[in-house]
Amino acid sequence: MSSGVINRYKDFLPVSEKTPIITLNEGDTPLIPAPYLSRFIGIDVFLKYEGLNPTGSFKDRGMTLAVSKAVEDGYKAVICASTGNTSASAAAYAVRAKIKSVVVIPEGAIALGKLAQALIHNAQVIAIKGNFDAALNIVKEITKKYPLALVNSLNPYRIEGQKTAAFEICDALGRAPTYQAIPVGNAGNITAYWKGYKEYKAKGRIKDLPRMLGFQAEGAAPIVKGYPIKGPETIATAIRIGNPASWKGAEQARDESGGLIESVSDEQILAAYKLLAEKEGVFVEPASAASVAGVIKLSKRGYFTRNPQPATRNPQLVCILTGHGLKDPDRAIQSIEKPKVVKANVEAVIREIKVARSG
Repeated sequence: MSSGVINRYKDFLPVSEKTPIITLNEGDTPLIPAPYLSRFIGIDVFLKYEGLNPTGSFKDRGMTLAVSKAVEDGYKAVICASTGNTSASAAAYAVRAKIKSVVVIPEGAIALGKLAQALIHNAQVIAIKGNFDAALNIVKEITKKYPLALVNSLNPYRIEGQKTAAFEICDALGRAPTYQAIPVGNAGNITAYWKGYKEYKAKGRIKDLPRMLGFQAEGAAPIVKGYPIKGPETIATAIRIGNPASWKGAEQARDESGGLIESVSDEQILAAYKLLAEKEGVFVEPASAASVAGVIKLSKRGYFTRNPQPATRNPQLVCILTGHGLKDPDRAIQSIEKPKVVKANVEAVIREIKVARSG
């Protein structure tokens, strides 16, 4: 049974005996083989399903550390800007720490499942008439003047906690993957994973490093385009960010690993979203599917057959699935056919399922 990422990896984290460990037993999420994608792409594919963290997203890894350090430093309240997952995580860990949480969100740009989480955990949620980048600027200014701890990924402890997922992948595989694909929004996660892989290699836990493959949504792809996007738009609300806080870290991960950061369309994201559910049995929020959409896009142009790492036998690819599908139930409902209603008898039901009678 997991006792949380701080307890499991404290030798790699900036904690001491004085650090109160605020945990919901996050981490230890499954690395699921993906047989359909493996056949399609031609190499072994695994899905790191971060949607099985306590609040349903990868954010819990960084939040356990950020909130623990905030309590250690004497803060009585935390604050964040959020498109959803950060708010849910901050609110839950604040409850655990018995401190206040404040969340600033873009009006109308947050999935209902995520907003419900923040509210049920009694966060003070304030919506602004602006996008995520405006919300982040506001909370940054507030934390300069008032005693609230900022728990967005600008907080270095968030990156420290999130890097533990890279450790788990290596522990599960017995090595680093050849490639790692990941959605890129505020870019803290790709930064964190790369940091984790490098630290594991420095300690001799792994011999090789993966190529980092990051994917932004076409309508919110500032790193791909090379400049901030003032009005980012995508159905993948978790990565609807026009000016990533960890932009430089993402570019560093890309360049040092010999990887890439590209964009995928909303249509490609939705196709991957449905593919994961229908072919692999894994339900994710749309932003999570950006990693799979990107991998499919690269595969179609022969990227994986042209670019195996010479030092690695049996190439392996890990797609990071950042959040659970129930984070955005509206999107799922819009993507499927509504159930047909029939009379309440066996014959009516059998006619619909078209099962031949035995005998």
